[in-house]
Order: sequence, then C-alpha cells, then structure tokens
Amino acid sequence: MILAKRPEVDRFLKSPDAGIRAAVIHGKDRSGVAERADILCRAITPDLNDPFNVTVLTDSDIDGDEARLEEALTALSMIGGRRLVRIRLSAEKAAIDKMLAAALKVHAEGGYNPDAMLVIEAGALGRDSGLRKAAEASKGAAAIACYEDETGDVARMVREALAADKVGLTHDALDRFVSRLPRERGLMRQEIERLALYVGPGSGRTIDVEELEAHLGVEPDASLQDAALQAFGGRPAPAQAGLRRALAEGESAVMAVRQAAIHLGKLRRINVLQASGAGAKEAAKAAGVFWKQEAEMLRQARVWRLEALDQVQDSVNVADVATKTTGLPEHLIAERLLLEIAARARRLGI
Repeated sequence: MILAKRPEVDRFLKSPDAGIRAAVIHGKDRSGVAERADILCRAITPDLNDPFNVTVLTDSDIDGDEARLEEALTALSMIGGRRLVRIRLSAEKAAIDKMLAAALKVHAEGGYNPDAMLVIEAGALGRDSGLRKAAEASKGAAAIACYEDETGDVARMVREALAADKVGLTHDALDRFVSRLPRERGLMRQEIERLALYVGPGSGRTIDVEELEAHLGVEPDASLQDAALQAFGGRPAPAQAGLRRALAEGESAVMAVRQAAIHLGKLRRINVLQASGAGAKEAAKAAGVFWKQEAEMLRQARVWRLEALDQVQDSVNVADVATKTTGLPEHLIAERLLLEIAARARRLGI
C-alpha cells in the first residue's frame, strides 16, 4: 500500500500496523529517508544495536547472495521480541531491485518469519522499480516516498525542535530562519540545533529578527564556513588559513569535514534547482545560502556541476570516516581534504 499523507505516515512510523511486515522508504533526500526509517525501526525494537533481534544489511552484502537475505528474513528471535531486518541501499541496481521485490512479496504474505519487520531504505525509486511496485501493491507492505518538506512542515519542525529546548523565535524571525534553511533534512537539523545552542537551551528566550541575523551572520563555526567557501572557490591558502583559525578557536577537524559536506550539499542543491527551472537567486535562497555569500556561491555553482560534486563527495566521505576511525592526525586529514577540493576547483577553471 502507499502512504502519502503526512498524518498517516507519521502515525505509521510511530505505531506500525501489526499486519504490515515490510516498508520501503525512498526519496532523493537520503537523510530524510534515514530519519523516518530510524523512527520506524525504534517502534519495532528500541535497541537498534541488538545483535539478536536486529540485522542490518547493505546492497553490497546481498549483491549476488540471495541466501543471505533469505537467512536474515527467516531467522527467529532468540530472546523474544520482534525481529528487525534493515536494508540500506546506496545505489540503484536492477539485480538487487529484482531480488528485493521478490523477497518483499514473499515476506509480506508471511512466507518467511511472519514476526519479522523488513525496512528498506532507498534513494529515489522510479515508477519502473520492481521493489517500489511490490511495496505499493502488497497489503502487507508500505511504500513511503520522501519528498521535499513544504514550508509549513519546515516551520513546524523548527518550532517543535526549539520548544523542546525551551527557546523560540518571533513570527518574523521564524519566517526568516525557515527561508534560509536548506531543504535537506540532515542539514536542517544541524542548523536548528546550532540556533538552539546560540539562544541557550532551557533559557526560555525568544529572539527576534535582529538577534537572529546576528547569529546567522556570525556563527560559532564561521571560520570553518569560510574555509569551505575558500576551498570550493579554488583558493588553497585562505582555505588552509581558515581551517587553522577554526582549530585554534576550538573547532574540531570532524566539524571541518562536515562543513565541507554542508557546502557541497548547498552547491548540489543550487544545481538541481536551477536544472528544474529555478532562478539563480531563488535557488541560492532555497539552498540556505547566507545573503553575503550569495554571489560567490552562485559563481562556484556555475563551475561545480553535479558530476564534479559527486567526485568530491567520495573524498569527503573518506575523510569523514578517517577522522573518526584511523587514529591519524585529524587536522591533517581535514587540511588535505580542503587542499584537494581547492586543487579540483582550480582544474575546473574557477
């Protein structure tokens, strides 16, 4: 079945129907897909790291190994409770789409372990996807497409998140903040959390447009933003200087890599919106670009096309993992990433 309206989607994610054994959550906004999948998975089992009741697979785990998928779906809980099989797809592949479509049909009809819940996270599945068709057609499965949040939904998200920290925005400040937010869920959450920290969690304060502009213009990680801006602008020396200034101010290399990812996401967003017919200024605003950086971001977006951004995304992902797992000097990993980005920008002719 198809779940499309926000109230019914929210209800299902928090309290899935007992007769639903599979859910396919898909869309271009991968962080939005992951966020909704997390809510659903926690409704099935509160401990997502439970090795007995939770199995997490990726497309590389099941590619060419149908038995592994079947084994996960037929396994029974050893300690009681409902089993969860979570599959994260990173790319579209016809063979995997076909395999999952077949497995979903069987599982939705109770052919495997009827007490197990299958949750599949995917990118934007086209109407020709067998997996999407199977989920939409089955009474025992749910298909949830994650589309871009409407302005009203974003405003509601901001209000609820700030209220949880006992802070708020005036009506005009809320409108201004929402208009400046990127439309990618993960980036939105980061910006909202940063605003709450600025206002003061638990303070009970409500700030107006003037104070909001002060926050937006001079953010705690302004040096990291500048480093990323300079790197994507093909200026290695200022990028390096900005990074070192940020580290001296107490920022972390992990956040430096994350800021590069945020900047990349804004450039990608501008590209996509302009390709869909949006004007340059409209695209920059929707991507959450600070007005003082609008001209530079649009200059960069004219050179950084999607193919080039995809290549840099791989480098950003590698650096993100390296800063958290390798034990190598984090600042050198972040510095190398920014210099690599700057070098690529120079080669693109920026």
